Amino acid sequence: QVQLVESGGGLVQAGGSLRLSCAASGISFSSSTMGWSRQAPGKQRELVARITSGSRTIYADSVKGRFTISRDNAKNTVYLQMNAMKPEDTAVYYCTTGAQYWGQGTQVTVSS
Repeated sequence: QVQLVESGGGLVQAGGSLRLSCAASGISFSSSTMGWSRQAPGKQRELVARITSGSRTIYADSVKGRFTISRDNAKNTVYLQMNAMKPEDTAVYYCTTGAQYWGQGTQVTVSS
């Protein structure tokens, strides 16, 4: 079955950096579009970034220039490098593929 396992969340000060990883199994990773979404308390889930099988990327306006999504097909892993972080980046971050597959989420907290 499809498994998406996130890691790398935690507590960071504003202006700091974190890198999230998502290890995927049960899918043809190299041909799959992968994404990161997030959900803050009391807010709707939103797409943060997406990367296609050809490594084309899209980003939410709120993270452009600060976050970078990348993939390593040899490791079946997708990454989200988060720099210049802000308190409003605080959320549970989910790895996604397709419309129906989500990881368990990893908490990211940015203190001011």
